[in-house]
Formats: sequence, structure tokens, C-alpha cells
Amino acid sequence: MIEKERIILGIDPGTQVMGYGILRVVNNKPELMAMGILQLSKYDDHYLKLRRIFERIIGLIDEFLPDELAIEAPFFGKNVQSMLKLGRAQGVAMAAALSRDIPIFEYAPLKIKMSITGNGRAAKEQVAYMLQQFLRIPDENMLPQMDATDGLAAAVCHYFQTNSPSQEKKFTSWKDYINKNPGKVK
Repeated sequence: MIEKERIILGIDPGTQVMGYGILRVVNNKPELMAMGILQLSKYDDHYLKLRRIFERIIGLIDEFLPDELAIEAPFFGKNVQSMLKLGRAQGVAMAAALSRDIPIFEYAPLKIKMSITGNGRAAKEQVAYMLQQFLRIPDENMLPQMDATDGLAAAVCHYFQTNSPSQEKKFTSWKDYINKNPGKVK
């Protein structure tokens, strides 16, 4: 049997802290490869932060050779300046992936939380706990920074979205469904 493998790089963009998680999927079984953060708060210059984001994403791509990038989409907040900076951080991360011909998939924060916990308003701690359980991550490998698990959550959300059973079977009508599933209909 030929093993099918793909690697998903998940990014939680930020201008203070950027989180990332790398998921390896072999024969539809996900496992954690790496997760971490890029600490940006030490830089005063916003453009230097953007450069560091770009360089780190390129470094992750070159090291882990991901097939896809899953990134958290910016959410709407009250502070317009913060939103603009976050959008720039996301754009730079996307540009890094595009420069290496990696397809990009964006997910809203609510969608990511919903796919991981079943609750779109879940706390970051709940998301981290569910990821730890799902991927069987030992306590010592969990990072205290929730940005890392947020990046990993984007990757796992993408895994769930692209591995749903409904994608494997497509039906053109009810009659087609019944013909392909005779044991499910009485």
C-alpha cells in the first residue's frame, strides 16, 4: 500500500506574537510535527516585524516542506489600526507561502474554534486542550503560549475541512444517493 502524506502549516498571524503549528497527515492520520511562536513584541519597527514574519514563514516552509498553508483570517475589531497591522501580518505570511507556490486556505476564528471544540466561542484553553487530546500531545510538549496552539488549530481545522466523508462521495440526486447506499434506506 502506498502511503499518502501531506503536511499542513497552520498560522495564527500577529504583530506581537505569531503562532504556528505543523501537522503531518499520513494515510489520513494526523500527527503533530512542530509548533511554536515567533516573538515580535521586542521589535519597535512595524516593518521589521513584517520582515521577521516573512523570514520565519520561509524558514518553516524550507524546513518542513508543507503542501498547504492554513491561516486564521483577521477578525473585525474596534481598533482599526490593530486590524490593519494584523491584516499586514497575514498578508506577509501569505506572500511567503505564495513565493513557494503553496496553496493558501483561510479560516475565520469562529470556524476554527467550532471545528476543534464544537463551540465557536470556546476559550483558547479549551482549544488547546482539545488539540492535546485529539493529537495525543504529551503535557511536556504543550507550550504555554496559546498562539502556538492557535496556529496548530488552523492546521487541524483545515485537516477536518479537507478530510470530511462528504467529500469522498458526491451525489447528483436522492436517487443517486439511494443507488449508492442501498443499506441505508428502507
